[in-house]
Amino acid sequence: MIATPPTITIPLRTDEDGTIRVSGTRVTLDTLIARHNQGDTPEAIHEGFSSVSLTDIYAVVAYYLAHRDEVDAYLKQREDEAQRIRREWEAEYPPRITLAELLARLEEKKPRESRRT
Repeated sequence: MIATPPTITIPLRTDEDGTIRVSGTRVTLDTLIARHNQGDTPEAIHEGFSSVSLTDIYAVVAYYLAHRDEVDAYLKQREDEAQRIRREWEAEYPPRITLAELLARLEEKKPRESRRT
């Protein structure tokens, strides 16, 4: 029997820009939790992000499950900030062609390419 339960250190650190990453890696908390919420097991997440140990993935998921409200608020704030930056970027650098125009051009090319074969 263990006399004193061990303390588990959550392997997360906050960058200077406020991004939370798994310690010793560039993998963000956002990424791991998104994969978890998509139904991936820690083992599947580890296959995609081998720089993060399986133990660390389990620890991060356990932390998320114990602090879901705080982590979800952080993730929402990050998504809101990303959308704000995206809107600013698109206002500053509008596309030269719309998605609909691009799709129409692709459709126009299909018959030409099939004639060549």
